[in-house]
Amino acid sequence: MKVISYIKKGFTGTVVAVVFVALLSACGGNNAPKESTEEPGHEEHGGHEGVIELSQEQLDAVGILLGSIEQKNLTAVVKSSGQLAVPPQNAAQINVLSGGIVRKINVIEGQKVSKGQVLVTVENQELVQLQQEYLTAKGGFSFVDAEYNRQMQLKAANAGTGKAHQLAEANYNAERSKIKALERQLQQYGISASRVAAGNIVTQVPVTAPINGTIGKITAETGSYAQPGVSIMDIVDNSKIHADLIVFEKDLSKIKIGQKVDFQLTNQKNEQIEGEIYGINKSFENDSKGVVVHAVIKKPGANLIPGMYVTGLIGIGTSVSSAVPIDAVVRAEGKEFIFVVDETTEAEHNKEHQDENKEGAVNDHKEEKSVHFKKVEVKTGVSELGYIQITPLEKLPADVKLVTKGAFYLQSKSSGPAEHSH
Repeated sequence: MKVISYIKKGFTGTVVAVVFVALLSACGGNNAPKESTEEPGHEEHGGHEGVIELSQEQLDAVGILLGSIEQKNLTAVVKSSGQLAVPPQNAAQINVLSGGIVRKINVIEGQKVSKGQVLVTVENQELVQLQQEYLTAKGGFSFVDAEYNRQMQLKAANAGTGKAHQLAEANYNAERSKIKALERQLQQYGISASRVAAGNIVTQVPVTAPINGTIGKITAETGSYAQPGVSIMDIVDNSKIHADLIVFEKDLSKIKIGQKVDFQLTNQKNEQIEGEIYGINKSFENDSKGVVVHAVIKKPGANLIPGMYVTGLIGIGTSVSSAVPIDAVVRAEGKEFIFVVDETTEAEHNKEHQDENKEGAVNDHKEEKSVHFKKVEVKTGVSELGYIQITPLEKLPADVKLVTKGAFYLQSKSSGPAEHSH
């Protein structure tokens, strides 16, 4: 009985102790100070996607200048697209007159060649027969020539017959024409008729370049068979390269011969190429309601290749257009942008800080002035005297401020993760 009484007493004391500790903790929690990691007077603000914030100190350090969209008297243009091409007389396909084995190739792709330069040497045994026919005709002509001269003398002395004279004259003309034709064939193959007449028979003939230019694709190989009518290589002379632009019906009446054209290569936006309209087709192209306009390039460069796609800005007069300095436009991912001051974000920024001050937040430091920028996509036009025509793809305020110098720095910042903090 004593043992049981002791256990009951001990159990009751334990319960009372636990309850007392719990009540003490609850009462003490209401008066204990709450631990906080927040700094006095500091609150995180919501971010604005695509907005870049720079302090005045950063603006001065980078050299960013602000300005406005100006109205400039720039050239009015018709925008068209097309491809670079060369006239037919400045391109050549190299063929052989008769089939033969390619024995030697003297050029490589990309090599510049001159007119008359030997490109390939082809061997053809049929040429031996052609030269033999020429020697036979040349040898037999001496007899025909002698007979013709004899009949001429008899006719002058009224001793011969008219029939014999006519026959001699016909044979003379026929043999002479045959020799001329064979000499012409030998000349086409590049074989000297006088050397053949002297007994020099050749089996290999040279194939020469018909124009000056650059060797393109070579399809022949040493030892391969060259067939007549099948090109073994091509030559292109880019010195006369021009652009074939497509102008649609609505703009066709504005286009005149002699108008200036500024070209932009599709893969080289920063390069400006000047040209001039010299021809306008008189028929529509493939039912597209577009007409091909030909523009000569004034200073063709070595990097211009037929088939390149170009955009042409054809000057048709002058007009007042929205323009900014060329340095204000940046290009990224095939698009063009400007950076404008984001007044909306600026107002929200100021309002947030006013609300913080009203709530009694403590500011231990002086608020540094900052400017917020956002990127706006634009379409560009003609550029003149350091300015470029722009058309924003979204509506902007009339008095909007934009970056006129240092836009490249903002573009480098915007290419990383977008940040906006105070």
